[in-house]
Amino acid sequence: MTVPHVEPAHLMELALGNDVSSDDPGSLRHIAACNRCREELSQIRRVVVSARDVEESDLPTAPPERVWQRITQQLSAASAEPQRTRRSTNRHGRTIRYALGLLVGIAFIWWWSRSGP
Repeated sequence: MTVPHVEPAHLMELALGNDVSSDDPGSLRHIAACNRCREELSQIRRVVVSARDVEESDLPTAPPERVWQRITQQLSAASAEPQRTRRSTNRHGRTIRYALGLLVGIAFIWWWSRSGP
């Protein structure tokens, strides 16, 4: 009989240092014997440690107003172009969305580390 791997949410609780060990000693035994779960827990712990070390000075500053104006101009121009010429701007727009998502994620981790346990 194979023992199921530890749920990612449970690994996160362990990485955060929440006292869940008394609730589920089977999970701790599984982690001790399973390289995959042990490595996942190690990776999550590294992320938690890194997130807790983030300081306000590590966060990016807001770009100057001219940057937002340029983005607005490019988005307006892209919406006015025919569909076949918009492929290159779609790639650029996707990059901007990924970057903004990353910034939001970093800001959330910073906020959470300040208000967390």
